[in-house]
Amino acid sequence: MRFPGIRGFAVLAAAVTAGGLAPAVASAAPVAPSAPSAQCAVADAMVKAGDYWVANGTNLAPADWQNATFHVGNLAVVRTTGVSNHQTLPWGEANKYLLPKTPGQPFAAGDEAAGEAYLDLYTYFHPDPPILADLRARLADEVTHVQSGDTGYWDKVDALNMAMPSFARIGVLDQSEATLDAMQKLFHYTEKQAGGHGLFNELTGLWYHDAGTRDFWSRGNGWALAALTKVLQALPANDPRRPEYLRVFKKMATTLSLVQRPDGFWNTNLLNPFDHAGPESSGTSLFTYGIAWGVNAGVLDAHWFKPVVDRAWKALSTKAERADGFVGYVQPEASGPGAAKATDTSAYGVGAFLLAGQQVADLTPGCAPPAA
Repeated sequence: MRFPGIRGFAVLAAAVTAGGLAPAVASAAPVAPSAPSAQCAVADAMVKAGDYWVANGTNLAPADWQNATFHVGNLAVVRTTGVSNHQTLPWGEANKYLLPKTPGQPFAAGDEAAGEAYLDLYTYFHPDPPILADLRARLADEVTHVQSGDTGYWDKVDALNMAMPSFARIGVLDQSEATLDAMQKLFHYTEKQAGGHGLFNELTGLWYHDAGTRDFWSRGNGWALAALTKVLQALPANDPRRPEYLRVFKKMATTLSLVQRPDGFWNTNLLNPFDHAGPESSGTSLFTYGIAWGVNAGVLDAHWFKPVVDRAWKALSTKAERADGFVGYVQPEASGPGAAKATDTSAYGVGAFLLAGQQVADLTPGCAPPAA
């Protein structure tokens, strides 16, 4: 019997350290995904999931990281299918396009997650400058703070997804080298310095959640892969920071391809199949999003990685998602591995599912762009 999540740790370490089993294109500019018709099965699954959450979800109002993750996915539905549930713009308007503020933590990464949703509204639908005003002001203050020497507060891997994409996109949009440099300094701390050795483990190609843990948590690694995916899409091909982000992205993808479960999910504890061994959809969705983008963009070998995506999307769309659009098996809020039941769902789990669908649709025959 082959246990999910382990295929021989020595083999895994050797493969990852050597650069992985699947040679990837050395450097390629990100490719914008095409927009498939709502008539394709992937698009239908996305629309149902988004609609179910807005009709039945909880605590939908705040501009917190949970709802931000959902709305980034919700706008991906519109860009992919041409179908809108008309929820994200009113959500942004009701929050006056402001970012939350945590007392005593002026640059808390989770408070900046809404910036990504605001950027999507601005970039793809409503290019109105007030939408980005608070995000720009927050990042400008943070750039000054980083330039003063404080780079040591992205000390949990979640921070990469919550804040890094906004740094990259504002930096490129405003042609601000200072913003991109601050992002790199913060990333370098998380990767190489947090806790003394950094949170990225070069031997395994995976991330610890924080300096106090030694497990490789599925959703924590999902946040990291999603962050790198978004930043690689934002940065120009010749950006000097890009090679390191791409190196880590490829190394993660190779490891993840080796530890995927036979049923298409990933364990919540990636290298321990005996710890909470049931399905978990939020980490699986984030991995599917990142790996599928890598195939679409030509930076991951399709022969090796597309079957990984196919298995994952089958698991997500046939087991995690019910016929009515409910997305289950989402591990509740946590900072490490834990159980997920079929009835567990959340805004961030649905949002991750929708992001995965966006990239899977672009790989799916028959998912043609909607008519103009």
